[in-house]
Amino acid sequence: MTTQPQLYLASQSPRRLQLLQQLGLKVEIFNADIDETPKADEQPVDYVRRMAQEKNHAARQQLEKLANFAPHLPILSADTSVVCDGQILGKPQNHDQAAQMLRLLSGRTHQVLTAVCVSLPDQKHSLVQTSQVTFKPLTEQEISAYIRTGEPMDKAGAYGIQGMGGIFISHIEGSSSGVMGLPVFETAELLRQVGVDLFSSSEQCNE
Repeated sequence: MTTQPQLYLASQSPRRLQLLQQLGLKVEIFNADIDETPKADEQPVDYVRRMAQEKNHAARQQLEKLANFAPHLPILSADTSVVCDGQILGKPQNHDQAAQMLRLLSGRTHQVLTAVCVSLPDQKHSLVQTSQVTFKPLTEQEISAYIRTGEPMDKAGAYGIQGMGGIFISHIEGSSSGVMGLPVFETAELLRQVGVDLFSSSEQCNE
């Protein structure tokens, strides 16, 4: 018997999927592409919140066109940005840009902002979780070797806490899962607001 999903995840991130599965949730992935260009003078917290909300809206618009769409299921979307000196660091376009980002983060504390949005047809809830992440000083050799692994190229800020990039982090204040892309505590609170019982969900998945 096929287990029915309990929510739609509007993201292709394997890390977000894994974190939701660790909460015992059966998830169906549905991604919707949007324009992720920041607006002029847009503050980072406003940007990540807008991105999460627009991803959610775009996913709902497309899902509603599908015959097997279950409108009673919540849609969850998220967006993560690395911010240093007030500058939003997206995914690097090339190796040189990745190196520039890592040099900027080296030996300093930066912010990782993750916005989460959960919606039903008649309601929408969102929040932004902020963590402070401190990097140890990086040598040029470490930067070059890390870039050669390929890991920085699809990560905001050119590093991933769950991979080799984790060895650069000397301290985190906030949510380690938020730095990965989905703050578990805050996400659970949003899901409760739309009626998702996580302990009940976990029991169903273990049956």
